[in-house]
Amino acid sequence: MPSTSTYPGLGPARPEIASAWSRSRLNGLDENVTPRFDPDAIAVDSALLRAARPVLERACAELEGTSVTLLLADQHGRVVDVRCADRSTLRGVADLGVVPGIRLAEDEVGANAVGTPIETRQGLLVAGPEHFMAAFQGFTCYGHPIVNPVTRRLEGVLDISGRAGDDHRLFPPFARRVVRDIEERLQLDASRSQRQLLTAFQAAATHRKRAVVAVGHGLVLATPAALDLLEPADHAAVRLCATSGRVADAVTHRLTLACGRDVRLRCVPVDDDGVLVDILPEQDTGRGGRRAPRAVGWPLLVVGELGCGRTTEARRAAGSGAEILDATETVRMGERAWAANAARLLDGAGSAVVVENIQLLSDQLTTLLARCLRATSRNVVLTSTPGDHLDADHAALAVLCADRRDLLPLRRRRHEIPLLAQRMLAEASPGGRTRLTAETLRVLAEQPWPGNLAELRRVITAVAELRSAGDIIPTDLPASHRGRHAPGSPLRQAEREVIVAALAAAGGNRLQAARALGVSRSTLYNRLRALHID
Repeated sequence: MPSTSTYPGLGPARPEIASAWSRSRLNGLDENVTPRFDPDAIAVDSALLRAARPVLERACAELEGTSVTLLLADQHGRVVDVRCADRSTLRGVADLGVVPGIRLAEDEVGANAVGTPIETRQGLLVAGPEHFMAAFQGFTCYGHPIVNPVTRRLEGVLDISGRAGDDHRLFPPFARRVVRDIEERLQLDASRSQRQLLTAFQAAATHRKRAVVAVGHGLVLATPAALDLLEPADHAAVRLCATSGRVADAVTHRLTLACGRDVRLRCVPVDDDGVLVDILPEQDTGRGGRRAPRAVGWPLLVVGELGCGRTTEARRAAGSGAEILDATETVRMGERAWAANAARLLDGAGSAVVVENIQLLSDQLTTLLARCLRATSRNVVLTSTPGDHLDADHAALAVLCADRRDLLPLRRRRHEIPLLAQRMLAEASPGGRTRLTAETLRVLAEQPWPGNLAELRRVITAVAELRSAGDIIPTDLPASHRGRHAPGSPLRQAEREVIVAALAAAGGNRLQAARALGVSRSTLYNRLRALHID
């Protein structure tokens, strides 16, 4: 492997190449590394692709008769398009594994003309052996970042490549012209909603200390104050709060950030498809800026679906040293032995007692436990699944409880999923060598999670066993948990279903679908964008 100071036949290394090689080594890479394939990149019809396709077609026609290859990658370093006028060269590039879906981020394959411009946000020529990955050292490539002129956000990189011995002096000016054309089309493609959201964000950003995030379809912006406050899991949680069941008026959510700080999120809708989120500090009601613990009334009833954390909440309320009595044990012990054990535990003073799964108790055991609760001096926590049984078969227990805590299922608190997933990953894979990407956190948050926290923990544990280091991307998730779901209000979901059905009936013809729905074509297009219907 060449040193970071010299390269065979090239003399001293340029500072930008030396820095890229240094970062590559710090990422634990070697020259025989192979890129990862991400099939999700193939299916994405992004604004970048829409803007770039006609420009790439014209550029490829200009390169007729050459073996020069054009490669388009998104902001994550995933190749989304490869063009070359020479078919044999295109086959050779594909044989190297450079196809749509391949990931060329610098932290995965080392210094190259896609990943390094993403890292530095500057154009870069990488000549032959300057590539960190051995398979690329037969090529000279120039990569130039593509920046959205409306949002100023990095959209991707254009890479122009040729054989290492070819004349590459025209690569930089040609690439810059192609990038400029793509950026002009991105500006033309920007929706009215995006422009309005950007205007609202810029007005809010004039206050330097104001923590604000703007969330829209294909657009997320944050002020420096918000970036200082939020960690990756927080970004995903804020987006979920902003986009879940949008309404016409401002709403406020409460969120605990990864740092442990409690904040309020004031979400103000902007046009049809944007939300401006103000991140406001929660009023301190206890020491350390955290809310004071909730007072407990005894007996306490904790109600929640299976896997949503009933046991954890019950034991937290009961405190250390609590005695556990589980109704599932009646099958093994028999009702008479279980009743005797319950009477013994609840008789006299002592630590708190947690009685799990009261929904499984028979009428006789329900009556006995109710009699014991009336007589005991100990603090008692009961846990149960929700349902009519609490007003019927087990009402005798429910009415004795001075306090009740209803735990929401995971699908009703999606904004908590990113932070929960990261905490579970830290427990399953200590040392911080793995990281859930923002896209992976979004995919996880959009799952239905019928098994609640227990199901989430199983998925995170499985991923941690599969990948011991590096970024965990959506394709690393189990196949059953990679699909995209569309959380939101029932009204929003119903509207989506009606529009999808109309499009299907019209064979995809949007004008016919608009007529069938009784709306104008422009209204239909606005709703398609707002509901994320491709």
